[in-house]
Parts: sequence; structure tokens; C-alpha cells
Amino acid sequence: MCYSAMVEQDLKSLGRLFKARVDHGQFETLFQRRVTDDTIKIPKALEANFYHPKTPAEKRIKEAIDQYRERMAKEWEAAMFAQKKRLAEAERKLKVKETTKALEDQRIATNKITWYKTRITDLRRIDLKANDSRIFPFTYAPVIIMENDEYVIRPMRYHCRPQGKPAWYDRKYDGLYNARRDNLEGFWKNLFGRHHACVVISSFFENVALSDFEKRALRPGEKEKNIVLHFNPEPAMQMILACLWDHWGEPGKPGLDSFAAITDEPPPEVAATGHNRCVIPLMKNNLALWLSPEGRDKAELYRVLEDRERPYYAHELAA
Repeated sequence: MCYSAMVEQDLKSLGRLFKARVDHGQFETLFQRRVTDDTIKIPKALEANFYHPKTPAEKRIKEAIDQYRERMAKEWEAAMFAQKKRLAEAERKLKVKETTKALEDQRIATNKITWYKTRITDLRRIDLKANDSRIFPFTYAPVIIMENDEYVIRPMRYHCRPQGKPAWYDRKYDGLYNARRDNLEGFWKNLFGRHHACVVISSFFENVALSDFEKRALRPGEKEKNIVLHFNPEPAMQMILACLWDHWGEPGKPGLDSFAAITDEPPPEVAATGHNRCVIPLMKNNLALWLSPEGRDKAELYRVLEDRERPYYAHELAA
């Protein structure tokens, strides 16, 4: 599974690369919803597209970003103030007598104050760092689809909830950011051949069991430990990942556009690390065919998945 990836978040760059139209209406709806909905996770690099707005839609999105930051800053500052009071009370008690509870309150309050300070600083930061482009399951990313013979860039959540499935699928089936190639005509049969998409990434991350990475059995009494590996294509390149997507809706609830990356058996260098899946980078000259699957033979679509970019994936332990 590609549980995390460095995604191209620059909408202008994506627009030029694919000669695509940015669906500003969908971006505006998403950012406005986030003002009051904490479940919506948007990378800072995606926000940065609207730091210097020019159009009315971009200005409204920037206003929504500012409103969200103001709300979160107030909530975190209030929570930090409560922890400062807790810390002061614990330190007052410790001057009189050292107790387990006072020591624990001191430790917890100190840690939480540091956490809130870090979050508030990061919230207000506008200079971008490398990790600001990284997405995880349930994070939104710019996704390219075909609509009326036109490439369109639309925000979608990375974890697909197919139409007709209940909202609780999100938690019960927390791996639906991964659409296995060998299950495209099983669980994903309503999307494969109908709702295709792509997302552009520069690298990806995978969870790997330490014992698998070290190619050994667990020792007696040893508990399995997880490590995170960062895979980078060599030579460095932007990879256009094959994806599926769907629009979910129920009466009285906000609609949801979400996607999953298609994965396949790994190349030898990925398998050698102990991981058993890998993303599928499309050839750019196959993109129009992939994004317009309606009416095509499934064999033709599988050929597109097979006729892929095949870089060598170097790996390193993620920081």
C-alpha cells in the first residue's frame, strides 16, 4: 500500500503539465467547509496556492484559510492556557511535597504546552517545507480526472468511500486508499472502467515490519516493530499514479469526492525490503486513454496499467 506520498500540490504547475482546468468551485467549497469541520485535512502546500489571491474565488478561499487559522489558534491558545494553569498548580504542590500526581501533572502539562506552541507556530507559518506536500490517508490532494473531454483538477480525499457504502466504511475498512490490481473487478468493479483518476507524486512511503526488512523470524518473546521506508524513483521523476475515484452522497450530508491509488506486485527492489505492494506510474502518453475508460475493453485498460514507468526505487528510513 502507498500509505503516504509526496504529492505535487502546485495547481498552476499541474494545470500547465496537463493543460487542465482547476475546479475552483470545488476547492472553495472544501476550504469553506473546513472552517467548521476539523475532519477535513488539507496540506499546507495545497493552501499555499491561495496565499496571494488574484481572482474572486481565490480571495474567498484565502478568507476561509484565515478564518480556519484564527479558529484553531484560539482553541489551541485556550487549551495551552489551561495547561499552563495545570503546570503552575503542580509546581506549587511540588514545593510543598513531591507526589506522584503532581509530578505526572507537571510532565503532562509541560508536554502539552510544547505541543500547542509547536502547532500554533506551524499553523501561522507560510514558508513551505518538504513535508508540507506529504499526504496520508484521509488527507485531501489535487486529483486529475477527465470531464467532458477536458482535464480537470479537483480536490479529493485520499481514502475512497464508494457511492452506496455507509460512512462508517471509513473506519471499518481503513485500507481503502489502496485499490489492489487483482481486485479491480471485485470490490472495485463499480469504479474500474468508469471512474479513473491520477495524482502526481515524487516519492512514496511504506510501512514495513522490521523482521521482514531484516529478513528474519521474530525472536522468542519479540513483538513486531514497524518501520517506515521512503522510496524515491531513480532517476528522480514526477510519477503519474493510476487511481480510482468516486463521488459519495447521502441526503442531508455533504458530498464527498475521494480516491484510491491502484497498487500491484512490487518490483524486486521493493520486495527485497519486505513490502509486498507498489504504486503504478502511468506513461504520460496513456493518460487520456486511462482517464476516459467508459466503453473500453477491460483488456485495454489492463494493458495501460502494464505499460507503465518502471524506475528503480531506492529506499531509506524515513526521518
